[in-house]
Amino acid sequence: MMKVEFLDVAEAEFTEVIAYYNQQSEGLGYEFAAEVKRTIGRIVQYPEAWAPLSKRTRRCRTNRFPRGIIYQVRSGTILIVAIMHLRQDPQIWKDRVRSL
Repeated sequence: MMKVEFLDVAEAEFTEVIAYYNQQSEGLGYEFAAEVKRTIGRIVQYPEAWAPLSKRTRRCRTNRFPRGIIYQVRSGTILIVAIMHLRQDPQIWKDRVRSL
């Protein structure tokens, strides 16, 4: 089974989005967290299933929320680069990837 790691900024982003959804409706943030975990599970099972955004970077959309998980596969590890709203500027994750 592949190991999953988050960039620090992606982990902080995840926590912020959970808090945001919990402010919108009690418990919604926890539902979002569960959906992200299910999506990461799909990525672990089929890491090459989603179309590349760049040479090493892919995006898998969550089913229930308008978010995508931006990730890279690096020698047996899935590196979560971002958990972004689908309408956010993609330059955000591109800058993160460039700094790796």
